[in-house]
Parts: sequence; C-alpha cells; structure tokens
Amino acid sequence: MAELLGPRLYSCYNCRNHVSYHDDVISKAFQGRNGRAFLFSHAMNIVVGPKENRQLMTGLHTVADISCKDCREVLGWKYEKAFEESQKYKEGKFILEKSKIVKENW
Repeated sequence: MAELLGPRLYSCYNCRNHVSYHDDVISKAFQGRNGRAFLFSHAMNIVVGPKENRQLMTGLHTVADISCKDCREVLGWKYEKAFEESQKYKEGKFILEKSKIVKENW
C-alpha cells in the first residue's frame, strides 16, 4: 500500500521549521549571497527584518532580510520594491537561499 505524504515543503536547514511549499517556487535560477537561491511567491514561519535599499545583480531594490521564526537564522530576503520596471514582478516575493533550506516530504 502506498504511503500518504503531505505537501512537499522546504524547511529551515538549522531547525526544520517549515518555511515554504514546493508549489510556491517561481524560479530556481536566482543568486543569493552564498550561491544559488529560489524565488518563492509565499513564505511562512519567518520574521521580516527592516527594509533597506540594496544594489543587487539586477539593479537597485528595497529588500528586507527574512529569518526563521524559530531559530532566527537568516534564510534570504523579501523584495519590497523594485526600481526598474522589468523587475517589478519580484515585489512581495521571497528569496530563500538553497544552502539554508532542506526538502521535506519528497
């Protein structure tokens, strides 16, 4: 008999707190501070830090670091504002660094 699993999730690599659903991945072709990163439409169980303007590879953005709600590990950032029209699709979306998340229920 097949084992029933819940939805595929990504969790904090440090404490295994669930931070996003696999279905919320928009792109796996992003660059984080420490290597590859994924763009997500939603994130959960996180704390959003203060906003700051940051020059990224694709131009100037207003971003806020996001941390795991349980262990406070910085996992990536939230795009608050994009200054270039071609980057506006990122607003309100989340970057989670691949090195900071692990797969659950795969």
